[in-house]
Amino acid sequence: MRGYSRDRFPHWSTQGKGGCDTRDLVLQRDGTDVVVKPPCKIVSGVWHSPYDGATWTDPADVDIDHVVPLAEAWRSGAADWDDDRREAFANDLDGPGLLTVTDNVNQAKGDQPPNLWKPKLTEYWCTYATLWIDTKSKWDLSVTSAERSTLLDMLNRC
Repeated sequence: MRGYSRDRFPHWSTQGKGGCDTRDLVLQRDGTDVVVKPPCKIVSGVWHSPYDGATWTDPADVDIDHVVPLAEAWRSGAADWDDDRREAFANDLDGPGLLTVTDNVNQAKGDQPPNLWKPKLTEYWCTYATLWIDTKSKWDLSVTSAERSTLLDMLNRC
């Protein structure tokens, strides 16, 4: 982890018109009945967390999870990237790597890979493993043998 800092992954960058940042756009994408006050303040909506099955209506109760956490990306190859590539990773709206989830569940996950943390809902394991693999593949990040073994077990639920 030498040299790692979340600051090396500028996240929640402003994207597009209206002053919305990545977090705002993911909240809008993942929510229903989302209310936005100008210029881009998310004030309410309905969000379902796939990790624990909880439903939330206050945007303060949810986090935007990097499926592959920033520290895990650092350990598996992002340490060699420049800051622009790390910012692109942290704000990737086109990839599978950002999800709206219950805030305390995301905080409990921290920067752990699947061999150390899995979603509470076992019926989501197949999807989670697929998202993890797709994200690591898209960004050419490495996978440890323990990670691989756990991912294979999770994919067996598909």
